[in-house]
Amino acid sequence: MGCFAISLFEMSPPHYPCFFDRGVTGHLFFFSTSSAAISSSTWFWQIFTVLNALFTSMNSPGQLRGWQVNGGDPCGESWQGITCSGSAVTAIKLPSLGLSGTLAYNMNTMDSLVELDMSQNNLGGGQQIPYNLPNKKLQRLNLAGNQFTGNVPYSISTMPKLQYLNINHNQLQGNITDIFPNLPSLTTVDLSFNSLTGDLPQSFTSLTSLKTLYLQNNQFTGSINVLANLPLSDLNIANNRFTGWIPNKLKKINSLQTDGNSWSTSPAPPPPPFTAPPKSPNRRKSPGSNSNGSDSPSSSGGSTVLRAGAIAGIIVALLVIVALVAFFLIKRKKRKGKTEERFEQRQAFNSFPSDEAKDMKPIQDSTTIEVESMPSPASVSLKPPAKIERNQSFDDDDFANKPVAKKSNAAPVEATVYSVADLQMATDSFNEDNLVGEGAFGSVYRAHFNDGKVLAVKKLSSTALPSQSSDDFYELVSNISKLHHPNLNELVGYCMEHGQHLLVYNFHRNGSLHDTLHLPDECSKPLSWNSRVKVALGSARALEYLHEICSPSIIHKNFKASNILLDSELNPHLSDAGLASSIPDGKFQAADQGSGYSAPEVDMTGQYTLKSDVYSFGVVMLELLTARKPFESSRNRSEQSLVRWATPQLHDIDALDRMVDPALKGLYPAKSLSRFADVVALCVQPEPEFRPPMSEVVQALVRLVQRANMTRRTLDGEEASRRPDDQDQEFM
Repeated sequence: MGCFAISLFEMSPPHYPCFFDRGVTGHLFFFSTSSAAISSSTWFWQIFTVLNALFTSMNSPGQLRGWQVNGGDPCGESWQGITCSGSAVTAIKLPSLGLSGTLAYNMNTMDSLVELDMSQNNLGGGQQIPYNLPNKKLQRLNLAGNQFTGNVPYSISTMPKLQYLNINHNQLQGNITDIFPNLPSLTTVDLSFNSLTGDLPQSFTSLTSLKTLYLQNNQFTGSINVLANLPLSDLNIANNRFTGWIPNKLKKINSLQTDGNSWSTSPAPPPPPFTAPPKSPNRRKSPGSNSNGSDSPSSSGGSTVLRAGAIAGIIVALLVIVALVAFFLIKRKKRKGKTEERFEQRQAFNSFPSDEAKDMKPIQDSTTIEVESMPSPASVSLKPPAKIERNQSFDDDDFANKPVAKKSNAAPVEATVYSVADLQMATDSFNEDNLVGEGAFGSVYRAHFNDGKVLAVKKLSSTALPSQSSDDFYELVSNISKLHHPNLNELVGYCMEHGQHLLVYNFHRNGSLHDTLHLPDECSKPLSWNSRVKVALGSARALEYLHEICSPSIIHKNFKASNILLDSELNPHLSDAGLASSIPDGKFQAADQGSGYSAPEVDMTGQYTLKSDVYSFGVVMLELLTARKPFESSRNRSEQSLVRWATPQLHDIDALDRMVDPALKGLYPAKSLSRFADVVALCVQPEPEFRPPMSEVVQALVRLVQRANMTRRTLDGEEASRRPDDQDQEFM
C-alpha cells in the first residue's frame, strides 16, 4: 500500500486529531493512500471540529476532564461524558455540571450521535435552542433544566429515530408547531414547566408509540381531543388553560393528572345520532331447557323473565334513539334558519370594528433596528363605504339573473362587503390609469373612495378561482380574513356580487420591493442597509406566521419581491397570503415557470412545500443584497440565474463586497453583510431537507440585528477618534 507525505503546515488547524501517526519526528505525517483512510479521516475531522466548537461555545469549562479547545482524541483519551463505539462518538452526557454558554453551531454533522444529555445546567442564557441539532440517528435528547427561550425548535421534526424528548424547566414560549408527524418511535415527551401557549398541534395524533406525556405548568389552551387515541400510560396536563371535556379513553389511564384547568362542568355532549346499540349474543334456547339440557320449571320461568327483560330493553333503546333523532333534527332546522338569517345580514352589510394594528418602528440610518416581539395584530377597523350610484361600465345583462349563491354553514368573514358599483366608482370603472400591477392571481387597481381612503382592489382571474363558484370564493375569503400579522397585507373587504370576485386590500404608496430595487425613479433614494435588513426580517416573520403559527400551515407558493409591499416607514407587508390554496400546484407552476424564484424540486416535480417557500425567501434576500433580478436573460449565460451566479461567492468576503448593490456605496458593516450572506446560503441550498424552517431564519436575522445593536451601543460609548465614514459604516 503506497504512502505519501504531507507537511504539517498544510493542515488546518495545526492540531490534527491523534489518530494520525504521532511518532514521526519533524513536520511530516504519513497517511495511507487508500480511499477508506481518507474518508475515515474526513469523518473523524468533523467529529473533532464539533466537539472543539462545543467546548468553546460552553465557555471552555475547566471542570470537563480531557476536553481541549484544539486537538485531542475524545475516544482514545476518554473525554468526560463522551461515549464511543470504536472511533464513533455515540453519546454526549454532561448533566448537572453547571455548564453555561450554548451548544455548538455545527452539531448536525454528528451523524453517529444517539444520545445528547445536557440537562440541569445553565445553558442557553436567554437564547433559543439551536436548530442544527444532531438528527440522523439521535434517539434521546435531554435539554431539561436550562435557560433556553423561544419556541420548541422545528428541527425536532427531522429526527426520525427520536424516542425520548425532554426540554422541561426552560423558558420556552409560543405555540408548538406541527413537529410530530414523522416521529413514529417517540415514546416520551416532557415539555412541562415552560410558558408554551396555544392549542395542541394536530400532529400529536401521529405519535403512535407515545406512552408518557408531561405538559403540566404551561399555558396551553383548547381541547385535548388530539390525545384521545394515543397509547398513553402516563399523562400530566395539570395547571394549563385547557377547556372542554376529558375524553373517556384518557380517563382510563392509571397515572393521569388534570387539575388546574378549566374543564367544562356541564354533561359531555351526547354521542352522534344513529349510533347502533351494542349487539348482544344471539342465543337460541329451547323453552324450559338449561345449560346442561335438562328441563325444569325453574329454568323455564327464568327464561321467560330473561325474554321479557330483553324485550323491555329493546323498547327502551328504540325510544332513546327516536328521541335523539328528533332532538338533532330540530337542532339542525334551527341552525339552518340562523345560517340563512346570517347570510341575509351579510348581504345587506357586514363590518367588524376593532383596534388598529400597530406598525413596526421605523429604522433610521443612525439608529438600531427594533427586534422586540411583534404585538398580535387585530382586525382592521372598517366603516361602510358611502352609497353611490352604479356606474354602467358593465352590461346590465351581465348582472341579470345572477343572484349571489348562498353558502350554508359558512363561517363569518371579518371584512367589509363592497358592491360592484362601489368598486367601479372608486377605480373609475377599472380604468388602466389605476392599474397598479398584474400577477398570477389577477389585476390590481388603485381605488379612491369618497371618504379619502385609498385601497387596492384585486380582480381575480380564472386561474386564481378555477371553479368560478361563489361558494368556493366565499370559503377562500373566509380563510384569508382569518390571517392577521403586522407583516401581512391583510384583507379589508371583498365583493361577490353578480358573479364578480374581487378582493380589497390596504394600499401602500411605496409600492413593491421589486419596484424599489429595480425601477427606482429620479426622486427616490436607494434602500439603506438598515432598511434592507428590516425588510428581510419582517418578510421572514410573515412567512414564519404562515408556516408555523397557522394551523394547518399555509404554503405561500408565490413569495417574491413584487409581493412584498412597503409602507411609508418601509415596513414590509406580504401580499397574496392564502390565495394559492385555490390553485393546483401544476397550474401554478406553469404560471411561475422561469421567474427565478422557484426551488429546484418545484421545477422537477411541480410540488410546492414549506421548504420551497424558504428557497424563494433566500432569492429575495439575494435581491436585497445585490439589487439584481432573479433571472435576467440579457446577461451572460453564467450570470443569468442570480442563485447560480451568487451562491459560490457567498462565503468569499472579497467577492461578497463586489456583489453588493453599488447604490449602497460601501455603507454597510462587513460583519453584518457576512451574517446576512450566511442566512442566504442556508435558504437557497438545492436540497430542501437542508434548508432551515422560517422560525430559525427569523432567529438568525434577529441575532444579526442584536449583535449589530450591541456593537452600535459599544461604539457610542467609545471616545476614540475615528473618521466619520467609519462610524457610519459600523452602526450595524
